[in-house]
Amino acid sequence: MKAIQITMDERLLASLDNDRLVKREGRSAVLRRLVAEYLRRRREGEISEAYQRSYSGRPDSELDGWADEGAWPSD
Repeated sequence: MKAIQITMDERLLASLDNDRLVKREGRSAVLRRLVAEYLRRRREGEISEAYQRSYSGRPDSELDGWADEGAWPSD
């Protein structure tokens, strides 16, 4: 692991340090988990946006528009 330095508002840092999970596991462990979750959500959002761009303007279903093409024989 590599040590980094960040700047944080003192009140935010105090709130972070008062958290039970942070007290139990430590700042670094909690911040690593938060950053990993942030990156995972960003990636999921990027994938979702790519799907939306790819399928925008296309019919909702590959069967749309075909309902009137087939007809049952009449007696």
